[in-house]
Amino acid sequence: MFSSGNVTCRVFERQIRSSPPGASVNRARKFYENLVPSQTLYDVECPDHCFRKFTEDGLFLISFSRNHQELVVYRPSWLTYTSDSDDTLPPLPRRASRFDSFFTQLYSVNLASANELICKDFFLYFPSRRFGLFATSTAQIHDSAPSPGAVPGVPSIDKITFVLLRLDDGVVLDERVFLHDFVNLAYNMGVFMYDDLLAILSLRYQKIHLLQIRDSGHLVDARAIGYFCREDDELFLNSNSQAMMMTTTQDKNKQQNREDDGENGLRHTQPSAENSFLSGIKQRLLSFIFREIWNEEPDNTMRVQSLKKKFYFHFQDYVDLIIWKVQFLDRHHLLIKFGSVDGGVGRNADHLPAFFVVYNMETTDIVAFYQNSAEDLYQLFEQFSDHFTVSSSSPFMNFVTSHSNSVHALEQLKYLKNKSNSFSQFVKKMLVSLPFSCQSQSPSPYFDQSLFRFDEKLISAADRHRQSSDNPIKFISRRKPETLKFKIKPGPECGSADGRSKKICSFLFHPHLPLAISIQQTLFMPPSVVNIHFRR
Repeated sequence: MFSSGNVTCRVFERQIRSSPPGASVNRARKFYENLVPSQTLYDVECPDHCFRKFTEDGLFLISFSRNHQELVVYRPSWLTYTSDSDDTLPPLPRRASRFDSFFTQLYSVNLASANELICKDFFLYFPSRRFGLFATSTAQIHDSAPSPGAVPGVPSIDKITFVLLRLDDGVVLDERVFLHDFVNLAYNMGVFMYDDLLAILSLRYQKIHLLQIRDSGHLVDARAIGYFCREDDELFLNSNSQAMMMTTTQDKNKQQNREDDGENGLRHTQPSAENSFLSGIKQRLLSFIFREIWNEEPDNTMRVQSLKKKFYFHFQDYVDLIIWKVQFLDRHHLLIKFGSVDGGVGRNADHLPAFFVVYNMETTDIVAFYQNSAEDLYQLFEQFSDHFTVSSSSPFMNFVTSHSNSVHALEQLKYLKNKSNSFSQFVKKMLVSLPFSCQSQSPSPYFDQSLFRFDEKLISAADRHRQSSDNPIKFISRRKPETLKFKIKPGPECGSADGRSKKICSFLFHPHLPLAISIQQTLFMPPSVVNIHFRR
C-alpha cells in the first residue's frame, strides 16, 4: 500500500521499497488511481461496425460489419499530434475526433457465407497463440422436425460453424461444423475455453464436445461426453446389440413355427441403444443420487422409505433433465448444470429448479451433486469464487474482482444476504450465474473495487448491454477522502433529444490503458453514438 496518493511520491516510493511477496501486480495497479481517462470525445466519426471487445491482452479490438458477414480487427494506438500553442492543454486538432486517430485497421476478412451470419455476441480469445474463435450460423428454426436422438422442444440451426483464426494476420486456421444442431452462442454461453481445451455443448443432442487447440492452429477432437462417457462405450454397446439381434432373430424363427392367431400376441421390438438405455451421463447421475440417498440411512427399512420419497417419486423428473450449461473447473473436472427443457432454451430460467453436477472426465464419475438452493454449494461459491471465474492462465484475468478476493465485494454480498427475506431464494439468485460464461468479464483496473467505487447497476465488468442513463457514471476513489476520479457519459454530450425511445449502451474498456469506448443505441438499431474516453 502506498502511503501517498501523489503519483510522483508513489514512483519514488516504489524505487526505495519492494512489494510484499505476491503483491507486486496489485501494488502496480494502485497507479491507476492517478492514471484515469480525463477527457471524452463525443460522437466520434467511426465506421458503422458492431464493436465487440478488446482482447484480454489489449492488442486487438474486435468488431464486425453491420451486415454480420465480415470480421474487422483494429490495433489500439494512441492519439499523437503537435501544437504551437503555449497552453498547457491546447485544443485538440479536428482530426482527433476521428476513430482512426486511436485505432488502426489491420485487416477485414469475410467469415460468413451467403446464408450465414456472424454471431456478434460470441468471441473467445486464446492469448498464448493470439488465436480467436468465432462462430457463424444460419437462422434458428423453432419448430424443427423431430430427429433421432434430439431433445424435443429444443430449436435447430441448420449449420453452425466455429472458425479458428490467427489474429496477427487474419488467416483462418481451422473450422468445425455442426449440422442441424443447437449451441447457445449468446455471450459464449454454450462454449467454454480452459487453456488449450474447448468444450462445446450441443443442447439439441445433449453432447459435450471436448476439443484441443493445438499450437499449429488445428482443432482436434478429444472426446465427447453425453450418450457415451468412455471411449469404448460405443464399441461395447454395439457388440451387445449384435448379440441381442441374433437372439431376437432366433426367437422370431421359433415363434413363426408356432400356431398363433395374433390377437393376443405381443409385438417384440428390436432393442437398440436409442430406446433401451438412458445416456451414459444420465445413468451416472441417477446412480450417484441413488447411492447418496442409500448412504444417508443406516437402517434398511428407513433406506427403502427414503428411496421411495426422494428417488423413485422424482425418478421421471431426474430422467427428463437436460444439460443447460457447462464449464471447466480444471483440466479434469466439469461443472454441469441440469434443468428442464424450458430452462435450457428460455431467456429467464431463474424460477425453474436446477441441479449442479461436478463430473470427473478421467474416471467418468460424478463427484458431487447439488440443488440450486444448496447452502454448501453457496458457501463454496462465496469463499472460492475465483475458482469458478478464472478460466485461463492469462495474467490479465487473474485480477477480476470477486467476493473471494475483494473485501468491498464481500461486504456488498453480505449486505444483500442480510437484506434478503428468504435465504433459500437468495442462494438460488446467487447460483443462477453458475456455471460462469467464459471470458465474460473485463480485466480493466477501473473495475477493481479495491480502487474505485461505481454504480454496478449502470456499469460493471460483466460483458452485457445495459440501459443507458443520461447522467454520467462516476468513478470514486476508495482512498480517503474518496474523491471523484473520472466520469463516463455515454451518448451525445448534450443528451438525447428523444427521451421516449429506450436506449441501451455497452462499454469496452482496454485491459491496461486509460482508454474506453462507450456505445449508445436504441433498440431499433439506428447508427450508434460512439464516445472515446482517454487520458490526455
